[in-house]
Amino acid sequence: MTSLIVAITGASGAVYGRRLLQVLRGCEGVRTHLVMSEAAGRSIRHELGMAPQSLAELADVSHDPRDVGATIASGSFPCRGMIVAPCSMRTLAAIAHGLGDNLVTRAADVTLKERRRLVLLARETPLHLGHLRNMVAVTEMGAIVCPPVPAFYLRPRSVEDIVDHAVARVLDLLDVPHALSARWAGLQDAA
Repeated sequence: MTSLIVAITGASGAVYGRRLLQVLRGCEGVRTHLVMSEAAGRSIRHELGMAPQSLAELADVSHDPRDVGATIASGSFPCRGMIVAPCSMRTLAAIAHGLGDNLVTRAADVTLKERRRLVLLARETPLHLGHLRNMVAVTEMGAIVCPPVPAFYLRPRSVEDIVDHAVARVLDLLDVPHALSARWAGLQDAA
């Protein structure tokens, strides 16, 4: 059994976190640990029309964001990695500067110090220089900045297709097998 930490922050895009939890729930041998930032609840209610507790039910374990003494806050907690989906610029900045002031940022800091995979679905546009510098900093520390950018070459037909493609990329980065999204097969000549 492998564990994955999923964090949801207050940036727009709670749908990415929800879909990731839904897909991981169906992955054999994967146990999910969820932590939602204080601000995530507002986005979840507004964007998904659901209570944060309903979303928490998709995870195997849900942690209080104030509990910096939770299992996932320790390097001795065995896990494959962590995904922050979506990742607010506040959370990105805190991770970039090593501020473990809540469980999301503490777990991310531990993931980095243990040299585990940390995938950040950074959600903001446009970006100013501070955002870009924080992205460089976390990349230099070992994180993967993975903005959920649509891939139109796959010809998505719905918002769900776009979300599934982003989640599929995250699963690829964590070596989690899936059949969630079509893979690029190269251009096919129409001749």
